[in-house]
Amino acid sequence: MSLGRDIDHWGTNPGDAIDAALQAIETALHDLLASDPAYWRTGQKKDLLERLEKLQAQQAALRLRVLAAAGDIAEETGAKDASGWLRTELLVDKGMARSQIKLAAGLAKYDLVAAGLAEGVVSEEKARVITKALDAIETDPAASAEDLILAEKLLVDYASQLTANELKIAGRRALAEIDPARFEAAEAKALQREEEHAQRRTFFSSRDNGDGTIDIHARVSRAVGMRLRTMLDSLAQPRKLSAENKGRKAPYDRLLGQAFARVIETYDVDLLPRHGGHATTMFITMSVEDLRKDLGTAALGFDGEKITAAEARRLACNADLVPAVLGANSEVLDLGRTARLAHPIQHRALRLRDQGCQAEDCDAPAAWTEAHHLRPWSEGGRTNMANMVLLCPSDHRRIHDAGSGYERLPDGRIRFTRRT
Repeated sequence: MSLGRDIDHWGTNPGDAIDAALQAIETALHDLLASDPAYWRTGQKKDLLERLEKLQAQQAALRLRVLAAAGDIAEETGAKDASGWLRTELLVDKGMARSQIKLAAGLAKYDLVAAGLAEGVVSEEKARVITKALDAIETDPAASAEDLILAEKLLVDYASQLTANELKIAGRRALAEIDPARFEAAEAKALQREEEHAQRRTFFSSRDNGDGTIDIHARVSRAVGMRLRTMLDSLAQPRKLSAENKGRKAPYDRLLGQAFARVIETYDVDLLPRHGGHATTMFITMSVEDLRKDLGTAALGFDGEKITAAEARRLACNADLVPAVLGANSEVLDLGRTARLAHPIQHRALRLRDQGCQAEDCDAPAAWTEAHHLRPWSEGGRTNMANMVLLCPSDHRRIHDAGSGYERLPDGRIRFTRRT
């Protein structure tokens, strides 16, 4: 079905046929929206989602085909191209409008991509990825016109097997797949340039929000980022499933953040560089009064950043800390022993003994736990088996919370109570 203005393919006014087709689509959508999916069968939901995915691609194909022929709209409105009209009349953001016009022009160059979009087998996002990859191949001096044709066919075929992000990676390697003998060396050089570029753009920044949290913003190479995400998923996913099994909602972004904190807190300080002959150590400074109070505060490091005494005691279980206890006139009364992480041998023994988190209402396995000192370092507690139990990070915070009390049950488990 053509939407041309000059030829009447229906034997009647084309405008009337276009309007009738649009009205039919609008009526069908209205009818579907009036139905409640809560009462649909599972198969109906799956079928609708699959067909809508295809319809969205076909709708995009139609919209982009019209935009490619929308020069008259620009002329009528005085805009440079149809993106100006999209911005003023449809309130489409300028960047998005220009992106649509660019994709419409790209589809006019690549017939297979356009056909795939019209058939609904290539989504709009995948079409954007493919045309961008083909544009890069077109400008490659080593690539021929035949290479471009083969790359287009390859990527359109891949579109039904890969996600848009996976397709983006395939697009960068398309030439090497078409002709390995000619393009593998070029691909290796391109990857090397990409890695060098990633190293130059790598950064880390942090900003204190003043509410007990710090925002972290970083950029790393794809390899490092994927490795970090895999690590965090391995910590967060089991906790998500455990929470769901108990009927609790667990926001995954929060679990990932907690997993990131877990990685930092359990990092082996012995692996850090040594400064002036000493391993990197964090100092905790607090007064005798605050040391004895549940709601006291402590200074973290030497720049005066404040944390609660409870948090200081919790950190002492899992970090390399030196408590500096001050008297009334701020003189150092005791520069105490370094409170070290439990030795790996002790961790293994604790896991064999405790099997998991020792909180009475928790079933977190041993792999998720930390070693907690029952008698804290502030009271002379030692890092030995008799003075340690395993707690998951959540219960480890709870046991150091001034609002929580606890008792040790005969079987060694920890029962928490709320202090009044």
